[in-house]
Amino acid sequence: MSFNPVLIATAAQKPEWYAATDPFARPDRRKSAWQLANTLVPYLLLLALMVLSVTRGLSYGLTLLLGAAAAGLYIRLFIIFHDCTHGSYLATPRWNRNLGYLCGVLTFTPFHDWRRSHAGHHLSAGDLDRRGLGDITLMTVAEYHAAPFLKRLAYRLYRNPLLMFGIGPAYYFLLRNRLPSSGGKRADRLGVLYTNLGIAAIVAAASLAVGFRTYLLVQLPVVLMAGPLGIWLFYVQHQFQGVYWARHAQWDPWRVAMEGASYYALPGALRWISGNIGFHHVHHLRPAIPNYNLRPCHQQVPQLQAVRPITLGGSLECLGLDLYDEEERRMVGFRQARKRA
Repeated sequence: MSFNPVLIATAAQKPEWYAATDPFARPDRRKSAWQLANTLVPYLLLLALMVLSVTRGLSYGLTLLLGAAAAGLYIRLFIIFHDCTHGSYLATPRWNRNLGYLCGVLTFTPFHDWRRSHAGHHLSAGDLDRRGLGDITLMTVAEYHAAPFLKRLAYRLYRNPLLMFGIGPAYYFLLRNRLPSSGGKRADRLGVLYTNLGIAAIVAAASLAVGFRTYLLVQLPVVLMAGPLGIWLFYVQHQFQGVYWARHAQWDPWRVAMEGASYYALPGALRWISGNIGFHHVHHLRPAIPNYNLRPCHQQVPQLQAVRPITLGGSLECLGLDLYDEEERRMVGFRQARKRA
């Protein structure tokens, strides 16, 4: 299954340069196979070394050090999973689905259910009248001031970095993904069941082989370290100063891609771990582009380079952006919103 939010726009609305992205929207079997190999093999090897360090009674600090490296590969596996949900990683829907299920079990994320919610995110990103589909929850300044106290309190807790990047990722990957989303179809519900059964089979096999305690000491820190980094990447992609939001009547899918999704200019190592997802404007412009082609597309299409990059240091400012001010068309923090009120 492949989808593209810009298909809702007519051909006449497409910019002339859009055709220049065509060559990059084709999966390369060799590149896909090599990326899968250099991600999955070392990930499993690191898990095995972590098991060895625990069973041999070595320092747990060493186990956690290996776990930090495994967490980076966990994120890279999730990017492959993400591409499979777009139908962009392999040439056929069947193999995208099969590989997507495998990566979904390894990253504790159900393929069909997540694909449906993520499709909703692409179809509604930047639309103030269609929020809530696979997004980070966002309120406008007016909505926040008009909300009752308990709703404002809940929103402030939700946006608190300690909850969003601490408890939130653990809840999402370990608990929330074990249940189907509301409005899902039969395939989505079955997909959640199959993923849970796959995870249960791995837990059972690992428990028999090395013991349940060892499994937890190995797998749990990987998920707990990868989760916050993964949520952070998703957060920065659409929660930055200058991000595009509009009411549905004025909503423009092309502006969503070029102004509503960030270009997160990461150092080489982090770019490799995150599967180039920092080129998120390219991804939203054309979700059919596999992750290993995002950077080449950005480099070879001059119009894509017009998007202002967010640096690693500059991205920390995004933590203070909690509300969208419709009047000023900018993100603001709670303190700014209070002064405005």
